Amino acid sequence: MSGASETEKWVPFWRSLQSRFILSFGALIAALLLFLNIYPIVTSEDLVFQSKQDALWRQADIITSTLAGGEGLTAEGVEANLTKLGVTSLDRVLVTDPSGKVLYDTSEVDNARDRYALLWEVVSALKGNDVFRSEYRDGAFRSRAAAPILYRGMTQGAVYLYEYDRQQAEMLRDLQSNLRNISIVVCVAALAFSVLISKAVTRRIAVLLRGIRSVREGEYSHRVTMAGGDELALLAGEFNELTDRLQTTEEVRRRFVSDASHELKTPLASIRLLTDSILQNGDMDPDTAREFVSDIGDEAERLTRITEKLLTLTRMDTAPPRNVAPVDVARVIRKVEHMLAPLAAAVDVTVELELGTDCVVRSTEDDLYQIAFNLMENAVKYDLPGGRVRVELSTEGDQVVLRVEDTGVGIPEEDLPKIFDRFYRVDKARSREAGGTGLGLSIVRDAVCQNGGTVEARRREPEGTCFEVRFPRCGKEETP
Repeated sequence: MSGASETEKWVPFWRSLQSRFILSFGALIAALLLFLNIYPIVTSEDLVFQSKQDALWRQADIITSTLAGGEGLTAEGVEANLTKLGVTSLDRVLVTDPSGKVLYDTSEVDNARDRYALLWEVVSALKGNDVFRSEYRDGAFRSRAAAPILYRGMTQGAVYLYEYDRQQAEMLRDLQSNLRNISIVVCVAALAFSVLISKAVTRRIAVLLRGIRSVREGEYSHRVTMAGGDELALLAGEFNELTDRLQTTEEVRRRFVSDASHELKTPLASIRLLTDSILQNGDMDPDTAREFVSDIGDEAERLTRITEKLLTLTRMDTAPPRNVAPVDVARVIRKVEHMLAPLAAAVDVTVELELGTDCVVRSTEDDLYQIAFNLMENAVKYDLPGGRVRVELSTEGDQVVLRVEDTGVGIPEEDLPKIFDRFYRVDKARSREAGGTGLGLSIVRDAVCQNGGTVEARRREPEGTCFEVRFPRCGKEETP
């Protein structure tokens, strides 16, 4: 069953956190490498284009300055002047007259001498414009420049320059190849690194997941060990604290169920024994039968008290938010004292009240009644005949303090930390004799905590016990 559950919850790799981490990291690296491969190449091309433009225009300026003159352009004059200049670094130099007829051309492949130039750069230059165009194609830079030959504002012709450069193109290809190779190495290394990092992260998450599954299966003692000081380590610490609380809660629940079963079993067994005795003894006299029936009623009342206390605790554990309001604690204590007066008289115990004023807290009257009733009832029940119960209510700063003291035999020091546990009794025989369930002080503790207060018990000198409850005090503006 456990294996099937884990199989159902298996996450495919393409939907896993590891794959998303790798893809995200890979996409980031790919974008960065793409930028590093494109930007240097584009920048290098622009720099080459700019250098070509400057060089060709500089040479075009020298040629046009040399050829410009008052006699006009002739084929022989152009050739003589350009021979003197020694323009040999260019792949083609073309010179035309004002009509576009080619007077000079160094091209060996497509020489256009004595023909009209049909190049748009030449046409634009004859109109008085400087022209430059360069492109990187087929592993080479092809650069073209054209400029008019001007003399005293008149166009005498045009110069067209062409350069075919493989050397700088080869350097650009080498740069591109090196960047590509470096990118491949970086990409592989980054991918391997991202896989390692993602596995390390997901492995730690898997440890937490296995811990959660173990706790889900009821293994509350399971703890997760995770080194480091990052968020996952903090999460593991929180998980361990949660399992500590779950383990404690589970132990309390089991003990509570065991104690509740034991407490309910005792009166039920008594009822069963008494009814069997009545049924098996056919000639039982009426007085004995009446006594047995009375005992059955007492045990039934005891069952009722236990179930009512259990229901009260259950309601406190699962209760929805309550509508609290300012409540005068003194008024509630007077009601409790009035209800307990017959019991106190029956056991010869005197109840003394010393109630201060302005003892108002934000709570519900039912909660305060439960707290005061359980504390005062216990004090009366477990006091000695002729004893005295003192109830003191006062304010101390921003707190309302309720103290309930008795003059009984007291509670041993070793039992004081446990008396608020459910079904815990100091003297079990006397507690059952007094009709106690071992749940009253648990109800007090839960009710006090729900109202933001604290409760503690201590021995009273020279004898007896003192219970002290502290509540946050209402401000004067909230006092009814």
